[in-house]
Amino acid sequence: MHFDFNALPAQTVYNILTSTVTPRPIAWVTTVSGKGVVNAAPFSFFNVMGHQPPTVAIGLMRHAGGEFKDTGANIIENGDFVVNLVPESLVREMNQTCADYPADVDEMAAAGLTALPATHVRPPRIQGSPVSLECVSQATVVTGPRQIVVIGRVLGAHVEDAYVRDAERGHVDTPALGLIARMHGGGWYARSTDTFQLARPTSPA
Repeated sequence: MHFDFNALPAQTVYNILTSTVTPRPIAWVTTVSGKGVVNAAPFSFFNVMGHQPPTVAIGLMRHAGGEFKDTGANIIENGDFVVNLVPESLVREMNQTCADYPADVDEMAAAGLTALPATHVRPPRIQGSPVSLECVSQATVVTGPRQIVVIGRVLGAHVEDAYVRDAERGHVDTPALGLIARMHGGGWYARSTDTFQLARPTSPA
């Protein structure tokens, strides 16, 4: 069946995309407002976009009234953020930060999370996240009336020592991270435990 997105309601388009483009990694983004309030929120319209320079992209939606949600507003105002990756051990806390809190509420405190200092940016890291990427905004692209894409340059990564196999070569014990990913609607997630390996072929001589 062909779905003509130009002829469908936005919610139907969202349902099709989020039900098919899976699994999606989750960026648990921490930011700080101009008043110093910490915000934490998860986003699954996210991925790494390159490594020279190291770059990530995050799709952010606006409120129904058109104003930016806290994460987008803070990034536009201050230009920096941290992407914390989500282990299964923190899935309930991550889900709690999905709630629509007022802008003056610290979501990390509301979810019972502990903040750790970052090295290059003002927003904190989340204790218990095995990987945190410290980022500065490179560009904000308006892709529609109610959505933007933030492109960030990664200044540095914090990886828990227990998961680093070879620091010089950048080898990490990925399965041990226990990261989760977003699946389809209704709060479905996936674990990263059922994996397989396939060697990359060489071109014929």
